[in-house]
Amino acid sequence: MYTILVVDDEPLICKGLCNLLAASGIDIQTIHMAHNGYEALDYLRAEDIDLLVTDIQMGTMNGIELMQQAKMIKPWIETIIISAHETFQYAQMALRLGAKDYLIKPLNGDQFLDSVRNVLLKMRKPEPAGQDELIAGLREHFHMAEPLPQSVEWLNRLVADPRGTIELAGKLEAKHGIRLAGPYFSMLRIKLNWDGGPGDSKRKLVSGDGKLLQYAALNITNELLNEQRSHTAFYCSDQEIGVILQWNEEQYEEAGADRVNELDMIGRSLNFNIHKFLGISSMVGISQIMKGIEYLNVLNEQSNKALQLSGQHPDHFVFYYGDFNWSLYPKQPSEEELSAQTSMIVDKAKTYIHERYAQKGLTLHEVAHNNHVSPNYLSYLFKKETGINLWEYVIKLRMEESRRLLLQTDLRRYEISERVGYESPEHFSKIFKKYFGISPSELKK
Repeated sequence: MYTILVVDDEPLICKGLCNLLAASGIDIQTIHMAHNGYEALDYLRAEDIDLLVTDIQMGTMNGIELMQQAKMIKPWIETIIISAHETFQYAQMALRLGAKDYLIKPLNGDQFLDSVRNVLLKMRKPEPAGQDELIAGLREHFHMAEPLPQSVEWLNRLVADPRGTIELAGKLEAKHGIRLAGPYFSMLRIKLNWDGGPGDSKRKLVSGDGKLLQYAALNITNELLNEQRSHTAFYCSDQEIGVILQWNEEQYEEAGADRVNELDMIGRSLNFNIHKFLGISSMVGISQIMKGIEYLNVLNEQSNKALQLSGQHPDHFVFYYGDFNWSLYPKQPSEEELSAQTSMIVDKAKTYIHERYAQKGLTLHEVAHNNHVSPNYLSYLFKKETGINLWEYVIKLRMEESRRLLLQTDLRRYEISERVGYESPEHFSKIFKKYFGISPSELKK
């Protein structure tokens, strides 16, 4: 069963779409409704949303911005965009972010439901019941067309040794059609763990099964990245896959300040889908972005180094090289040094949140950017250090302040809502009642 979030600043349209979905016969568990991007973000943070249906023009936060924020929170969320304008630029941006459909208002009910069914149908990929069934299924469905050994060898040489990179890149394009034009590059390394990770049962594989799982993981990587990003994926070792990502000048400029978020989303999506479809855990090490193919060896070293953090964080799975200040530690950092840096990052985040928790539109991305770490890493460290996630902490501060204002002032509900960072009094009341168990008016009485 699925959970769907419908977002539109026109209440009649929003309610109409929800009614259509409720009467459709689609296997839907819950339908949430929001009237602006800020309300939608609260649902995305608190609920397990499978599909986001959003209008594109909604005042302070448009559908594209909401989609970007949604992908940062949960990269695997699927999205359908609806719009009153058939604008090519909006449609192009939406599809680049992974939107599954772009529908024009006034909506045709049957067309809308067909779009929703198609998106949910593609989500419904049954997971294998156990390791034996998984391997049997892979043997049946994957007829392994191994990457050419020569191209794999050249790609590994390319990322390991800066000498001869231009010549090797030319050979890869001429003989294997692998074009590495860049000029901007990043490197990911995916380390597969079929011996069992946190939450996985230990398993023994017969000869060849590990290679089969690696081949399946390579296929998942290519399927996820093929539609939207220029990349080259290849075997690094028996249990590792390397991914070279590249951007041309225009793509790099378009990504703007969200480039680290894009890398983070790619890493989390790869980890999520490898576990979902293969039942094995993985770790992803992500390098920074550099200009020039001659720096591929540096990026390869960075992605390898990022993976080293998994020793200190065995319950975390995606590591970005820039999240750790490596210059302070010439050698592998000790547990004490790592713990000290974790506390410093979390304390700095808390200070920033205390100063701005009442700000409308405050996001995890903003707090992470101020801390010079990726949103995913900050979210993980904050939960590990405090026991609650970062947004729960923001809500706690907002609710405590709103309770104080209700009891100690004569401010009206809409004034308090405004003061603690909520766009609408109705949404504020909903959050308040969920947090305290009674409505603001009941507390006031």
